[in-house]
Amino acid sequence: MHSPSPHSLVDLPIRRLDRGDLVPCADLCEDRGWPRDEHRWGLLLSAGTGYGIDAPDGKGLAATCLTMPYGSDLIAVGMLLVAGRYGRRGLARRLMRHVMEAVGDTPLALYATELGQPLYEDLGFSSVGRAERVSGRFVAGGPDGSPSRPSTAPRSSVTTRPAAADDLQALVRLDLPVFGADRTHLLARLPAFADRLQVAEVDGELVGYAALWPSGQTEVVGPLVARDTVTAQALIVALAATTDRPLRADVDARHKELLGWLLERGLKSSPGTTVMTYGIPDLPGDAARRFAPLTLATG
Repeated sequence: MHSPSPHSLVDLPIRRLDRGDLVPCADLCEDRGWPRDEHRWGLLLSAGTGYGIDAPDGKGLAATCLTMPYGSDLIAVGMLLVAGRYGRRGLARRLMRHVMEAVGDTPLALYATELGQPLYEDLGFSSVGRAERVSGRFVAGGPDGSPSRPSTAPRSSVTTRPAAADDLQALVRLDLPVFGADRTHLLARLPAFADRLQVAEVDGELVGYAALWPSGQTEVVGPLVARDTVTAQALIVALAATTDRPLRADVDARHKELLGWLLERGLKSSPGTTVMTYGIPDLPGDAARRFAPLTLATG
């Protein structure tokens, strides 16, 4: 049986994905060398909208794309994946055009890999920032076992604790001006999704929060929202103490102090991503308090 021509591939129908597609979505991640992350796909498909193209050879999905809506303010785009055997044949462009038509005038945002960036630029997206990926085993006392060097930021009375059920409203109130759009539908799912959800307080006021969730053999720190670097560090230290797995985070490149501190704590840099938007000049919200996303697919 001959393989489909490029023309017939881009004519294949696009359908909505649902939780019944978890395994094919995970298979596609594995095909591209990513962790399978069925757990993450479960969150994405319940809180967002998935689009897929079935493989013409009958073996799972040929391509996927995921949108995460935040009302009419913003839609994040992620998980644009094409099976290796169907690469460079127009499927990614086809899916992105479909998504852009489906969302109408709502602004879009995404994190682009170096490989994907030319496509997004060609579709009219603009680069507005960077996220730096760091990963590895977190060493609380520094690489040589010495006590952790204090941040150059002023000392504070910040304390952290595991989130409680009645923290959700305060967490949403904190998050709204930081992210710039209402993501209650996503944050409400965090306690069930994350291995750990930690909040930071000063004098009883919520000033930050962070989650830790599993991805392959690592634990991801995200989202990470904090009033300052000291608060972000305190949240990471608390989360790191709950796992013996390596950590991973995609940190906004503007937070150079936190990135430097994470490298001192034993994490290593790996290829990052470019933040891109369509229909808006930059991401909404307060970048000074937005340290890391939940996952790149959620913005």
